[in-house]
Amino acid sequence: MTVSARKRECRRNVWAVAAGVVLFVLAAVIGRVLNRTVYGSEGILRLGWPPLYAWWLPHVGPGTPAALAVAALVVVYGPPTARRVSWRVLVPSVWGAAMAWTWSLALVDGWGRGIAERLTTSLEYLQSVDDVHDVPAFLRDFTHHILVGSPHIWPAQVAGHPPGALLTFVGLDRIGLSGGAWAAAWCITVGSSFAAAVVVAVRALCGEQLARQAAPFLVLAPAAVWIGVSADGYFAGVASWAVALLALAATRTTRVPRLASVGAGLLLGLAWYLSYGLTFLVVLGAAVLLLARSARPLPYVTLGVLPWVVAFTAAGFWWLDGCTTLVERYYQGAAKVRPYGYFIWANLAAQVLTVGLATVAGLCNAARPLRSAVRGMRRRSPAGRGALSVLVAGALCMMLLADLSGMSKAETERIWLTFAVWLLPACALLPRRAHVGWLAAQATLALLVNHLLLTGW
Repeated sequence: MTVSARKRECRRNVWAVAAGVVLFVLAAVIGRVLNRTVYGSEGILRLGWPPLYAWWLPHVGPGTPAALAVAALVVVYGPPTARRVSWRVLVPSVWGAAMAWTWSLALVDGWGRGIAERLTTSLEYLQSVDDVHDVPAFLRDFTHHILVGSPHIWPAQVAGHPPGALLTFVGLDRIGLSGGAWAAAWCITVGSSFAAAVVVAVRALCGEQLARQAAPFLVLAPAAVWIGVSADGYFAGVASWAVALLALAATRTTRVPRLASVGAGLLLGLAWYLSYGLTFLVVLGAAVLLLARSARPLPYVTLGVLPWVVAFTAAGFWWLDGCTTLVERYYQGAAKVRPYGYFIWANLAAQVLTVGLATVAGLCNAARPLRSAVRGMRRRSPAGRGALSVLVAGALCMMLLADLSGMSKAETERIWLTFAVWLLPACALLPRRAHVGWLAAQATLALLVNHLLLTGW
């Protein structure tokens, strides 16, 4: 790349980051105005610090020194280590480092407020664990307790998701891992594994070099602020491994492609019974199959999904019934007053903090490879930067579809974690010489968010 081309690329990145910052600032300013002038003291947005579900509360905690240490180590040693270590060492190392980053950020809020009590509030899953005595009876009656006014109405999080989410925590409780601390540990462990899953998928679809370049950015993802601790982080981990296994099967970069396909189906089926919104994963799955130019995994993926459908349906829970009932419940709550016209763009503004400024710049760099990949797709399958751009575009399409649906008015920094983590590999498209600086920007943003705001859920 010539010097002038590098300067143009740098200017584009600066403008993209500036646009992202302006978008977020506008969402914050307009959100505060709407909250103060339209709906009285509570605010029409029902948010403490729009566009985020958070409250202004500068603080430090026991996780602060650890978070600073993890950030410094990854910024300085992450890129060279990712280039040099063997692949078998890199994948678990990425998971371990992402887990350390997530734990340390969560502990900034302290052990109780940041970890053990997060999933025990009146709106959360653990409130209903003791209400599940007979699983078949629970599934038969689940939909009858969703709507406001129903007897023994479920808490907001339980009502807002298929029963698989609550059953996960019931299962942990039954094997002796009861309480908020164990539930939080489960969510952080599974949620932070997204980093390993994404790096595996990027390698299979786009090449090992780009996967190694993306690895440190996946570790220091600002999304870790919300992965620790929320059940949506757990959902993101499950969904990420479903896509990774599909990528391995479709590209046949595993010795057991059929088994990987079935595994992808099993995790995809589980994801659909964890969150209704994860049906949008079919978009990313289609992008994976398009990049691999293969539909061979589909019969085996279907075979993996079927046991979940059969089991839940036979036990008395019909997914479509639960989904349509949820839509009615959704508009019985805050959604009936939250303005669609604000959140249709403010939701995207919130993602600037979830994915970070480096990802915003990386998405800008993805535009040209995407155009080239689309133009040449009839002749050959995209590779390298073109393939990565297609993968990231698939993730962006999922996010936009969720946005247009109107079923995500606010709290998307948490709800869209499953989609957001697939935007992070766009950072690999940034100039390699600038990776240290961009990593520092990612870490700084996450640290500022976690130390200045008390995030909800």
